[in-house]
Amino acid sequence: MKKLLKNISDILSYTIGSVSCLLIFILLLFFFKVGLFLSILWTVLIGGVFLFFKRKNKNGTSLQKATDEKLQRLTSEKEDFYLQQGLSKEEMIFFRETMNTAKNQIVLLEKNFIQVSKLKTIETRNDTIQLTKSLFKEIVEEPRRLHEVDQFLYVHLPSLVELTSKYIEINQHKVKNKATFDVLDKSATTIDQMCQLIATDYEHFMSNDLEDMDIELELAKQTLARDNEATNLTENEDSNESLKERL
Repeated sequence: MKKLLKNISDILSYTIGSVSCLLIFILLLFFFKVGLFLSILWTVLIGGVFLFFKRKNKNGTSLQKATDEKLQRLTSEKEDFYLQQGLSKEEMIFFRETMNTAKNQIVLLEKNFIQVSKLKTIETRNDTIQLTKSLFKEIVEEPRRLHEVDQFLYVHLPSLVELTSKYIEINQHKVKNKATFDVLDKSATTIDQMCQLIATDYEHFMSNDLEDMDIELELAKQTLARDNEATNLTENEDSNESLKERL
């Protein structure tokens, strides 16, 4: 009895503390309109399955493995670039560590997506890997905009890595029952939703570039208009002088 109560306590603690389970609960409650009670029940059930496979599969992939690769030495050229961008020494360290973690997570995510056909289908439909790599490249080129992608770096990307890793763990179970397939279906739906959020992250980041371009185009038009106006005025003055000379 004590062991059962401890297991229930562990499942509840894991479910409450898991970002993936929290996202699943939100999606079930607000996107799929399952209802509060069933959303809680499904979330706890999925949390229990996640915890079971986390304990069982000691050699499986995990989010921790995605951050094992050490940060490479900062080159003088890259340091000059960061200084030109206005980053302090502390900001350089924080930025590079953050992006190194993101890079390793993207590498693991790409491996996860190709391991299961269902995940591959989801990735292909959303073009998730291409978007994450493109967004990563844009952030590296504009380090001062790191704060604009906090949801992508600290919530969406790591959660997607965790969800796909756990999906693979469950899918590798040799014996599956109805509950297992239900969990896999719910997890796949959540992964699909998370991929869509990453697409939104990319669109949001790039939309700021488009707004800046619109402003620059408007300023350029105003400058051209002023230049044309000044040119026309000069030409008119020259024409008037020419008329005076003819008189």
